[in-house]
Amino acid sequence: MAEYQLDSLDRKILQMIAENARVPFLEVARACNVSGAAVHQRIQKLTNCGVLKGSQYIIDPEKIGYETCAYIGLYLKDPENFDHVVEELKKIPEVVECHYTTGGYDMFIKIYAFNNHHLLNIIHDKLQPLGLARTETIVAFNAVINRQLPIYDLQQVKKE
Repeated sequence: MAEYQLDSLDRKILQMIAENARVPFLEVARACNVSGAAVHQRIQKLTNCGVLKGSQYIIDPEKIGYETCAYIGLYLKDPENFDHVVEELKKIPEVVECHYTTGGYDMFIKIYAFNNHHLLNIIHDKLQPLGLARTETIVAFNAVINRQLPIYDLQQVKKE
């Protein structure tokens, strides 16, 4: 996959919208000393080439009753079933992330549950039937860092 080369205007726009996705384009334009149309065109270009993957409202899971966040390492009985397991994980709404990983796990997922009892039910009733040899669960107490990646001039960073 080709790396998109950001220029200084792209970086400034990305920094501003990463901080606040609802910032008006005219405010971004003023800060960047360009027209609103230029910002709109850049955002469209960044979206079309895949740098931006849309915008969304972020729901705080805890505020709507999901008190337990867990990371679960999955060990598959048959690793050839990756694709099937992923398709089945997509059907479990509490699974919010799934990663193929190096190391001991075949997959690593992030899951939200209402409480520990709900988490146990998800593991027992929804995950185990997928053909897992076993799981390892880590319960997260609190996310102390949760942020967007910084927007650097990668050409400059690579030279350093």
